[in-house]
Amino acid sequence: MTSVFSDLRRTLQYPGNSLMKFIIVNVAVFVLIKLVWVTGLLFQLSLPLDQWVLKQLAVPASLHSLLYKPWTLFTYMFLHEGVFHILFNMLVLYWFGQILTEYLGNKKFVYTYILGGISGAVFYIACFNLFPLFTSTVAYSQALGASGAVMAIVFATATLLPDYSVMLFIIGSVRLKYIALFYLIFDLIGIGSINSGGHLAHLGGALFGFIMVSQLRKGNDFINGIDRQVQKLRSLFTRKPKLRVAHKANTNAQSARKPHSETDQAVIDAILDKISKSGYESLSKEEKQILFKASNQK
Repeated sequence: MTSVFSDLRRTLQYPGNSLMKFIIVNVAVFVLIKLVWVTGLLFQLSLPLDQWVLKQLAVPASLHSLLYKPWTLFTYMFLHEGVFHILFNMLVLYWFGQILTEYLGNKKFVYTYILGGISGAVFYIACFNLFPLFTSTVAYSQALGASGAVMAIVFATATLLPDYSVMLFIIGSVRLKYIALFYLIFDLIGIGSINSGGHLAHLGGALFGFIMVSQLRKGNDFINGIDRQVQKLRSLFTRKPKLRVAHKANTNAQSARKPHSETDQAVIDAILDKISKSGYESLSKEEKQILFKASNQK
């Protein structure tokens, strides 16, 4: 057990491995809630503790309830009730998260998951309060699960690399655009099912993933803008050093370190376009190195 916890600690402390961190957090929350359920069962409590916890962390469709539980816009995307629910979500997150992180970097993955999950919740709440179909259920309906965030990852990856192929069990090689299309049709049909809230959250997350990458292709990297604001907010709570030591650097060295972000972005965009048209294998060795270096800097 000591070695297991040591492995988990190293994974959580490693700064560039957010995919595994999100999976670990989802699984840990699932296990903790199940332990709470077992505790309530053993003591034969009249109010199931696990249901009470889920109610505090799941996002409600009611705007009135949301006012008293605004944190649920974030916490709901780490909750799961059933084993197959979390298993399926984590497998899809792992497969697509690896691809997205490889091409866009760790930071883009993190923001796509979180903002995609929030977008899924907002879309679900908006639909339940706008459409007459949900009038009778909006007061007590709630959503939970990482599916909205996972769909943001899936659609961001499929929009970035539509012709990228993955191997599926029994089916064989399938392009990402067809996997995304299957999910889209499945969720649209599912709006009329008993899990309509879940399907709406999926669609909201998918919409965010599609818009994010579409705007990125046009040169509008709004995630970087959001990240800058987050860093500014963090700096307000970060203790600044009392002494600052300035070192005079060589002028040539300084000029060599000046970023050429616009030129670099244009090169990366051209490489991504080439991948979407001809696949990753069509890249030259130099192009693969450029993409690898860019992903490590993000």
